[in-house]
Amino acid sequence: MTSLEASTQTEDSGPGGYAAARLLLLHEKERSGPPRRNALARLTDDWLAGLFAAAAPPRGTALVAVGGYGRAELSPRSDLDLLLLHDGSADQAAVAALADRIWYPVWDLGMALDHSVRTPAEARTTAGEDLKVQLGLLDARHVAGDAGLVAALRTTVLADWRNQAPKRLPELDELCRDRAERMGELQFLLEPDLKEARGGLRDAQALRAVAASWLADAPREGLDAARRRLLDARDALHLSTGRATDRLALQEQDAVARELGLLDADTLLREVYEAARIISYATDVTWREVNRVLKSRSARPRLRSLLSARPGAAKPPVERTPLAEGVVEMDGEVVLARTAKPERDPVLPLRAAAAAAQSGLPISLHAVRRLAAAAKPLPVPWPAEAREELVTLLGAGEATVPVWEALEAEGLITRLLPDWERVRCRPQRNPVHTWTVDRHLVETAVRAASLTRRVGRPDLLLVAALLHDIGKGWPGDHSVAGETIARDLATRIGFDRTDTGVIATAVRHHLLLVETATRRDLDDPATVQSVAAAVGTLGTLELIHALTEADALATGPAAWSSWRASLVADLVKRVAGVLAGETLPDPEAAAPSAEQERLAIEALRTGEPVLALHTRTEAAVDPEAPDDDTPEPIGVELVIALPDQPGVLPAVAGVLALHRLTVRAADLRAVELPTGLGSGAVLVLDWRVAAEYGSLPEATRLRADLVRALDGSLDIPARLAEREAAYPRRRGLTAPPPRVTVAAADSRLATVIEVRAQDAPGLLHRIGRALEGAAVRVRSAHVSTLGANAVDTLYVTRPDGSLLPDEEAVDLARALESALR
Repeated sequence: MTSLEASTQTEDSGPGGYAAARLLLLHEKERSGPPRRNALARLTDDWLAGLFAAAAPPRGTALVAVGGYGRAELSPRSDLDLLLLHDGSADQAAVAALADRIWYPVWDLGMALDHSVRTPAEARTTAGEDLKVQLGLLDARHVAGDAGLVAALRTTVLADWRNQAPKRLPELDELCRDRAERMGELQFLLEPDLKEARGGLRDAQALRAVAASWLADAPREGLDAARRRLLDARDALHLSTGRATDRLALQEQDAVARELGLLDADTLLREVYEAARIISYATDVTWREVNRVLKSRSARPRLRSLLSARPGAAKPPVERTPLAEGVVEMDGEVVLARTAKPERDPVLPLRAAAAAAQSGLPISLHAVRRLAAAAKPLPVPWPAEAREELVTLLGAGEATVPVWEALEAEGLITRLLPDWERVRCRPQRNPVHTWTVDRHLVETAVRAASLTRRVGRPDLLLVAALLHDIGKGWPGDHSVAGETIARDLATRIGFDRTDTGVIATAVRHHLLLVETATRRDLDDPATVQSVAAAVGTLGTLELIHALTEADALATGPAAWSSWRASLVADLVKRVAGVLAGETLPDPEAAAPSAEQERLAIEALRTGEPVLALHTRTEAAVDPEAPDDDTPEPIGVELVIALPDQPGVLPAVAGVLALHRLTVRAADLRAVELPTGLGSGAVLVLDWRVAAEYGSLPEATRLRADLVRALDGSLDIPARLAEREAAYPRRRGLTAPPPRVTVAAADSRLATVIEVRAQDAPGLLHRIGRALEGAAVRVRSAHVSTLGANAVDTLYVTRPDGSLLPDEEAVDLARALESALR
């Protein structure tokens, strides 16, 4: 006898006895998952049945569990969904009194209760008007009272549901789509709602409802296990938080993982994502079948009328349109031809997938399962046809995604590309990323498909896009690991040694262009020469350029912008010049622009800061774009000239932060004016900034605040602290501490310091103050922000313009890191 059984035998059926037994059950480590949920439902049944019996119920009444309670799927903090059913013969006051004798003890325990009192006729009427009520009644289960009354209601409700399915199922489909639009896809969310997000428990319930209609049925393989996995995760979430929540927040994931006996939060998310993916795929297949059946039924009366005019006419054959060898279209889906022999044709899975994607059609569940069961493995290396079909599949654009998901659901992708298993359903903790690693790779190939006209080898671009993050399933730098894996996979796919080397290089350096363009000084010859040495050839450069854009676009909206595109395009142009044999200009010999010289003269004449603020635009980067395309803004250029003095960098950065302007890049240089215009050093700052929101501030206000900051009458740290205090921090994970390093940039112009920190207003101001105290000169600053993470790269020298010795540079990095903590 278990401890729970012993306690329930000695306790009465009152609230105290039930509460104690419930608490004991929830803390039993021996029982979890379905056994605990069933035991909790039985325990609750016994308690409610006792309350019902003690209330002396009139004849013709029954207590019914509906919804999740009806399915005996009670999580620790689940609502109780109850219906008090009566046949209408009892006095209304007696029925109301019975309801009070049941509802109030539930409320007294602080449990959430969804309750109603209805006759069978009222229940049917309400179900006909409210789809959610009807779905709940499909799981109606007798708890106490007149069992015949409950059985009759169940029979009637199921009959109504089946009779009304052609009308109610499209309504349910629309309800599911609306919810998915609001809540997102569970399999890609960092903080998913286990119940409401697409692929969650609500969708699993909808699949049960479709099956109950007898109109269509969901793919059964793995579906029940996926549903149990989500229910187990919800149980653990309720127990670890003590709240009735379905949202798996970041700060709860480690505790939930421990409750489930899993290694860590990433393991938890992978299991949740896998379950959601199974439910989402089953949802897609099921609703496609429902719509096919409903469409067929609507066409049947017209067909009967045509056949009735021709007595004895044969039934018209189903049309089958050839798409490729062994592949045909039938009834809006891609299926295998009658003559197809997957056991003798190892290329058939890729050929069918490519044909489906190119046609923009779904591949049928039966076809995919037959291919998974019968197709023989491809030889290694693949034959040329298989490689070409893979490239065709990847080049289909958006239509690639559902076909790829169908192959992945049946295990065909990991059979073709064994290393795919390590990235499958792997979460990405950076909130900038929209997708899991595997879906991001497919989305990158989708984006790359629209850029194939820009490269000489579209096939290499598409395969490199598919493999560029394949190393994220391994420890260490994913680009380094990915190079080795990509080389192996490219060889497996059948590329020759040269092409394999290009793909491996693209994977190794897929972040090189964007990181260099946004974090390094492009006027420094060492920057451009290092990229040219890594890339090697013009063909590889153009491929990595297209891959860079596809990768960023597939990451999320924060990863790419016209500003980033312009910087990368500028870097590519300079690197292409080096690879073509051109000589880089000497940045020290570069003369100031006419505007910079004009502002410097004015600053020297007045002895005060002078500035100009205007929007920069850039024509579309795509060479295929029409000539009349409207230039797109890529940021705001702020040029400031002022007499050289201490504190310039922190003062300017602080003023910009107060005016909610984000700094993207900053170039600081001393300008030598023509003889005869006066004496004294003039500092010119050329900054790229962007407004956080709203319109740009007026240049006169910026200048006035800059004058006050420089003379000490504007306390920037205090103003920034006041603003930060006015906005409470968002609850969530604690940000990691800042990290400052000396970058190995091989620059002959300056020492390069790289700061990685949590992005915050005034970060560059704080960096500037720390550098000011270290008596170094800042030559340029380059700011890159992705989500909550900032990477600020600073080119610094000694006051005389010389590079910092190694030991001095390391000391500076340590001091800066300490100042930012």
